[in-house]
Amino acid sequence: MASPLELALQDAAVTREVSIRHDAVTELPAVAMRCAPRLPLLLVADATTWQVAGATAQGRLEAAGLRLAAPLVLEATPRLKPRAETAQVVAARIRGGKALPVAVGAGVINDLAKYGASLAGTPYICLATAASMDGYAASGAALLDGGFKRTLPCAPPWAVLADPEVLAAAPARMAAWGYGDLAGKCVAGADWMIADALGVEAINPVPFRLVQDHLESWIGTPARLAVRDPAALGALLEGLLISGFAMQSHGNSRPASGSEHQFSHLWEMENLQVGGEPAAHGACVGVGCVAMLALYDWLLARTEREIAQQGPGDPYGNELVEAEIAKSLGSGPIALAATEEMKAKRSIGNRAERVAAFARQWPRLRPELGARVVSAATMQQRLRTVGAAAHPADLGIGFATLAADYRRARLIRRRYTLLDLLEDLGWLDRAVADLFAADGFWGRQPETPAAAAAGLVHS
Repeated sequence: MASPLELALQDAAVTREVSIRHDAVTELPAVAMRCAPRLPLLLVADATTWQVAGATAQGRLEAAGLRLAAPLVLEATPRLKPRAETAQVVAARIRGGKALPVAVGAGVINDLAKYGASLAGTPYICLATAASMDGYAASGAALLDGGFKRTLPCAPPWAVLADPEVLAAAPARMAAWGYGDLAGKCVAGADWMIADALGVEAINPVPFRLVQDHLESWIGTPARLAVRDPAALGALLEGLLISGFAMQSHGNSRPASGSEHQFSHLWEMENLQVGGEPAAHGACVGVGCVAMLALYDWLLARTEREIAQQGPGDPYGNELVEAEIAKSLGSGPIALAATEEMKAKRSIGNRAERVAAFARQWPRLRPELGARVVSAATMQQRLRTVGAAAHPADLGIGFATLAADYRRARLIRRRYTLLDLLEDLGWLDRAVADLFAADGFWGRQPETPAAAAAGLVHS
């Protein structure tokens, strides 16, 4: 029987090979020959990843007799940033050497090489050095473009190689980011189930199952990750890669991104800083995941009678939406993008019909959701175990800001989630207020607990 990773690869649109095993770098020469046999190889790394894996990879390729361009080792102080102009430098080197790029690193290096390869019109290979995010196998690169972080369209790698021992040697905070990113799939799946039940966006069963049916096996043993067990880190990376392949198969990020990512996108677009550096994506997703699981706990506590008696919320016309955007997001590029996203979201159908459909579906949907999601308290403890962000204070976010962000997060993406369902029901403000009440999830916690043990900023 094929493994989940093998099944995911069968449906991946671009990526053809993955190897997560000891000394995976030994496969690089053969993989490169299968990918682009006539092109010289250009290794792209930063100063750290060159020492960790780049020099070894270069040696393996030389020993195999492959043609090599001079490696591109990107250096910056204090750390390399994901800037679109740097990707232009990578693209120029690829074009100049007519080369096949090999990204040696994690999130930043991978995105720079991915976009650079796209600009140069060539495939690329990724030699991953940390289990830090699902972007290895996903289309698009998250880069700073004109000071604004955007996901720029580009193809994922032709192949991904990773050595679990190398993953285990990466800073602990990187696995914590990867765990936070993967934990968020719990919310993404539940949000898709709601959208499907209401006839808003049907579940694509293959990519849905690829992520959801195996998620607990990837995130259910955080203690093994806390001690940097190479096998556990390999499994974490496998889960992150499969999430990326599910997005490749489906054609967008729906299988792996829901309302938890909307919190993250909001904070990242507004340049949330931790310790003077941009907050790490996985840290933001982890906190967004806990925030949304608390809201799912609230929803699952609602009875069939409550749902049946609840009609749609007050009419919410375009003028009110635009006024809310202006009040909560200002008038800059984020607000302009939100206006377009909300126009698209409001075109999906009739609010009263969605509420009626939800009342009909709730007796079936409630136990199905309950079986898929874990409680907010459980997820928070799991994140804490791996040293990941699990509380808004870990990111410097106060309770008043988080409460407002439950409303603001739904404005920035057209994707229908639990936030939109509760707004349709007229319950969003009530639910958020309950979470921050004395006996609510956030109300039972101190507003400023000790921060997570590991770093929460991009590196």
